[in-house]
Amino acid sequence: MAAPQSIRGSNKKHRPMSEINVVPYIDVMLVLLVIFMATAPLLTQGVNVELPKVDSELIDESKQADPLVISVSKSGDFFLSINANKEKAIELNKLIIRVKAARSQTPDVAVLIRGDEQVAYGKVVTLMAQLQQAGIENVGLITEPSES
Repeated sequence: MAAPQSIRGSNKKHRPMSEINVVPYIDVMLVLLVIFMATAPLLTQGVNVELPKVDSELIDESKQADPLVISVSKSGDFFLSINANKEKAIELNKLIIRVKAARSQTPDVAVLIRGDEQVAYGKVVTLMAQLQQAGIENVGLITEPSES
């Protein structure tokens, strides 16, 4: 005699669920997005440099990679910013070595100088001369737009 079937549908095969519930993943992603959006402005730090105010043409940055920015502070210290990394004071000879290394990896990257308007003219000229001796001849100067 066969055993009675007390559970409805016990003869049916159970199939594994092939659907993935993505709602929790979307929630986590949105929380991370909000965290990164809130902290990103805090990560943009730099050297306080008062740039000279001059009328000049804007550089079209849409086609170029992130530039190498060399800052010269009011006290004459040099700072190097590569790919928006936090700037740290660096000696001139080490700065030139790092710029050459970065240019060897991406030769078309722009080199820009942010010189404080109060810095001695000789500091910026010395920097430009060292860059030229290192084979980096195309250097831009960053300025603020004039108020007029």
